[in-house]
Amino acid sequence: MSADGKIQSLNNAAREALPNMRRVAEENPNAAVLVRLLAFSSGARWLVAEPTPVASFSWVDLEAGGVTDLGAALSMVAKELHVPPMTSRALPPVLVLVSDGQPTDNHEQGLAELLAEPWGQRAVRIAIAIGRDTDYEVLERFIGNPKINPLTANHPDELVRYINWASTAVLQSASSPRIDPAATGPPVGVAIPTPPSAPPADVAPTW
Repeated sequence: MSADGKIQSLNNAAREALPNMRRVAEENPNAAVLVRLLAFSSGARWLVAEPTPVASFSWVDLEAGGVTDLGAALSMVAKELHVPPMTSRALPPVLVLVSDGQPTDNHEQGLAELLAEPWGQRAVRIAIAIGRDTDYEVLERFIGNPKINPLTANHPDELVRYINWASTAVLQSASSPRIDPAATGPPVGVAIPTPPSAPPADVAPTW
């Protein structure tokens, strides 16, 4: 399937996940669930720049094409996780990285900037590869936790399951503890739920 097909599948999967995200937020009234959206194709830019309550968040379609400026995107996220604008006490951010290619800029510098921020270190970082052209090792370094592997979606239905898991089950787990940003290491008290299982071996990959 072309890059257009992959990105359209991602747009569809994100829209399908939104009602479930809103349900999780309603079930955790003491946690303000705020959402942003950042694209990193031929430069990095916020598509939804302001932290937006999930109840009023609308998905903005991503478009295929261009190069993969992951480093620029990570640098932009790092700036937003600095204190301020982040508060010194909060629930851990959940960063979901979805990519269908290989970085074309200095992604190592961007990741270093992200991890230099206390909230960058404390964030729950999840990565989803669309198809087999993604640099798996880069996603592993982004996650930075040997207990969590990048997920690889080779079929639209699989992508829907992974996006839904990341935006609901992981969000629900991260909505419970309060984290001390002065601490280091994996987020304390955030139990990452088991991701959906891979499809049967006889299901042919689309990507």
